[in-house]
Amino acid sequence: MPRGNPGALALGPGTLYIAPLGTPEIPDNDLVTPWASVSAGWIQLGYTAEGSTFNYSVDTENVEVAEELDPIAVALTSREMNIDFALAQITATNLKTALNGGTITAGAGAVTFEPPQLGEEVRTMLGWESEDHTERWIYRKCLQTGGMEMSRQKGAAKATISCSFKLEKPLNGGAPFKAILDMARL
Repeated sequence: MPRGNPGALALGPGTLYIAPLGTPEIPDNDLVTPWASVSAGWIQLGYTAEGSTFNYSVDTENVEVAEELDPIAVALTSREMNIDFALAQITATNLKTALNGGTITAGAGAVTFEPPQLGEEVRTMLGWESEDHTERWIYRKCLQTGGMEMSRQKGAAKATISCSFKLEKPLNGGAPFKAILDMARL
């Protein structure tokens, strides 16, 4: 008898999208509708070099009473979520995403990018779709809070922009993210 679920294997890179807060989302259970058809607000940023890494962690505290040696419950005290990825295309728009805003100025044959002033950072929505079209993730309110690293190396190694976004509770009070997965992933 076979063990495991081969259909749940997830491999490879994907495509990253960005949109202003409150942009209409991909409908539930939809793995095929193009992002831009849902809303013109979804802009494709390009490929992520190795896909993405989603981290979810919770902090807890024991609930204790004087008469008991063991805690009577474990209470959640906070949770933290972040998404890490490396953009495989170095563009002014991707720099603007990785640095929470800024200014892009087009000139004669060149584009100039300047990061935002402190306090002018912009929170965004992010979307990620696996290259095999079996996963779509929507992150509803994101702020790049980690280090942004641009890696340029000699030879065939590709240049990337690595960054880490933290997720916040959206203004409408919904969940910070949603995942749409192919049925084979159940």
